Amino acid sequence: MSRQTLEVFEAIAGGVATAAGFRSAGVSAGIKARAGALDLALVVSDRPATASAVFTTNRAQAAPVLVSRDALARSGGVARAIVVNSGCANACTGEDGLRVARDTARETARLVGCPAEQVLVASTGVIGVALDLEKIVRALPAAMSALGPDNGPVAAQAIMTTDPFPKEAAARVSLDGKDVVIGGMAKGSGMIEPNMATMLGFLTTDASVPKPLVDRALKEAVNETFNAITVDGECSTNDCVMMLANGASGASVTDANYEQFVYGLRAVCLKLALGIVRGGEGATKLVTVNVTGAATAEDARRAAKAIANSPLVKTAIHGGDPNWGRLIAVAGRAGVEFELSRAAITLGTIVLFKDGRPHDEAAPEAAEYLKSDEVVVSVNLGSGSASSTVWTCDLSAEYVRINAEYRT
Repeated sequence: MSRQTLEVFEAIAGGVATAAGFRSAGVSAGIKARAGALDLALVVSDRPATASAVFTTNRAQAAPVLVSRDALARSGGVARAIVVNSGCANACTGEDGLRVARDTARETARLVGCPAEQVLVASTGVIGVALDLEKIVRALPAAMSALGPDNGPVAAQAIMTTDPFPKEAAARVSLDGKDVVIGGMAKGSGMIEPNMATMLGFLTTDASVPKPLVDRALKEAVNETFNAITVDGECSTNDCVMMLANGASGASVTDANYEQFVYGLRAVCLKLALGIVRGGEGATKLVTVNVTGAATAEDARRAAKAIANSPLVKTAIHGGDPNWGRLIAVAGRAGVEFELSRAAITLGTIVLFKDGRPHDEAAPEAAEYLKSDEVVVSVNLGSGSASSTVWTCDLSAEYVRINAEYRT
């Protein structure tokens, strides 16, 4: 990325309703067991917006995924609103679940004043539980009344499940002398290895973005951020990232300024993605896994994901054990080209293994380094020049406790 591109990007405070022409709200619909808990979020564009989305690759797809995918196809990629509930995934609920998702879209559309296919729906929570449509219908008028440009924080709270904190991000980008804003919110804490995973992401921009470019930009940004994180290697049934571009700023994304726009979009997505990892169930450390020396980019990503998902690696990091042997073992079984005699393992800047020889004298320093709450693990495969970065967290006993009690 050129210096000129960097100079037209600025991280700013805000979230999903920071871009011009967007409003959001978060209310309690009574879906969650705790009385008064926020569990219904609404995001509305004041004008029709160009819409794009990426959805879970899990073949057991939840009703809202199927309904939103169909809505995008029927509307030609135009949307006015996104409605999200937490506390119930509406997944594996059959025809009844599809009816609830469709009726949620219809009722939201009636209140917003748009066609039903211009409303996207999303759900997160426990799988296999029926979603009570009446609770949503009763709460939607309150959500409509609460809509405002400053209500991003409550919307971000309303989509949380086991998340320890809400996740918001925003950026300002200059396009041909005009400022545009990109904002977003996300949720996710467990069942995280997006392709997609148990995460939801919602992005907005007041730039005008043609459908082919918004699809391209979202895919590129997601691949380098949300698809480059993992908490536990689990891919869920509901996950999606949705993006709306309403053009309220008067600025347009073109082939000529596309790189500036996607740079800002990527920055927003990365902040949200790292927030998901930092808030991973039971997490105490943010772990950056850098794989270099790979034969291909695909090999690098595959090896990085294997390392980031290894329970042995993640528990060693949690326990402060600089066990480089576990990293070598994962790299060697990742199914990619690997040359042990040219491989290297580094924690931070501390070399533990290089060119076939261990450096165990560095173990005490490495153990001290692992006490920090941010850790960088670097693995050189010794097979080429390609690289990839993936973000993950450590694996603690708290993760086991949370997931052993999730339904109870």
